[in-house]
Amino acid sequence: MNEATPEKICGNLGFHRDYIDFTHLSNTIIHFGINESHKIGEHIKGFNASKVLIVTDNGIIDAGHLDPVVNSLKNSEINYEIYTNVRENPSTDDVDECVDFAKNKSIDLIIGLGGGSSLDTAKGVNFILTNGGTMHDYRGVGKATREMLPFIAIPTTAGTGSECQSFAIISDSTTHEKMACGDLKAAARIAILDPSLTTSQPSHISAHTGIDAISHSLETLVTKKRTEDSIQYSKLAFALLNRSFEKIINDPTDLYARSDMLLGAAYAGTAIECSMLGSAHASANPLTANFSVPHGAAVGLMLPHVIKFNSSIQEISELYNSLSDECLSDRITNLLKISNIPSNLRDYGIKNENFNGLANEATHQWTGNFNPKLTDLDDFIRLYESAL
Repeated sequence: MNEATPEKICGNLGFHRDYIDFTHLSNTIIHFGINESHKIGEHIKGFNASKVLIVTDNGIIDAGHLDPVVNSLKNSEINYEIYTNVRENPSTDDVDECVDFAKNKSIDLIIGLGGGSSLDTAKGVNFILTNGGTMHDYRGVGKATREMLPFIAIPTTAGTGSECQSFAIISDSTTHEKMACGDLKAAARIAILDPSLTTSQPSHISAHTGIDAISHSLETLVTKKRTEDSIQYSKLAFALLNRSFEKIINDPTDLYARSDMLLGAAYAGTAIECSMLGSAHASANPLTANFSVPHGAAVGLMLPHVIKFNSSIQEISELYNSLSDECLSDRITNLLKISNIPSNLRDYGIKNENFNGLANEATHQWTGNFNPKLTDLDDFIRLYESAL
């Protein structure tokens, strides 16, 4: 297993090596391997960093994942500061708190160690440390005018694929609306994919993040912005994620399956960079903001209904059908059942009278603009009704 490479893992799936090797990630170098995170000091020597900011959370420390990273930095004689107060679904306030911690410490490189929340917080901090202002100033694409610090991504979950994206997803602390703040300068210079970091996750975290990654592969496949390249990354991601999701639920220590999931999430993240997401995420985000439904559960719950909604377009239906002989909406529902994740809104206390407000928020989510089928207020209401 220690000699596993993306080529060996994906070799029997029939995809061109350019996709397996992440050729289309022009700004990010991928290092994949068991215990690859232990070599972080070697990987960043070329940046000549004098002090590194590590952005992480206490759960990562408790799992023992920080120690090898710190030891590698020490062995490479690289100084560091550690910020440990990352929160799930980071807000503008969370980013500001981390900025306050880091701003007078002469940081010249940032490491995000953790799930998507750690990586997004690290990216958000990078925007403000280098370009000033607030996260609202960077909503959209290409708003940073100055160079940013080198960013190194070390994901410990197979979910967001943030390590392969130039976007930081940060919630407005007041409105709870998720803001996509994108800039090629924010992309990770190096992403370290170490499957051993993912085996310590509680099973419900593996399930939620895995469903999120699968949703990325399916939404990116069909968006208005899809390209031939993004379609290939989406298909490669789904092939890996679909074959190993159940395996990690049944045996969390299976490093072969964990490798599939981590690579699959990264390929799906690469697809997001090209093609964005759709109405499953647009309808899921208000569920998280208003009813604290975990993000992976929310998007997984809405995804089967969005698949059916989009399938009225023949070209989209054909793309979905190209992935599997099995009905995709049924497959997602089955994966939720296997994972003990509720597949209806009423299990979260959500009622019909909530739908107008939720749908109104969904229409303001950026990702909905990229859905292959226009989704208006009434459409979102019907999607919520079908998910009740």
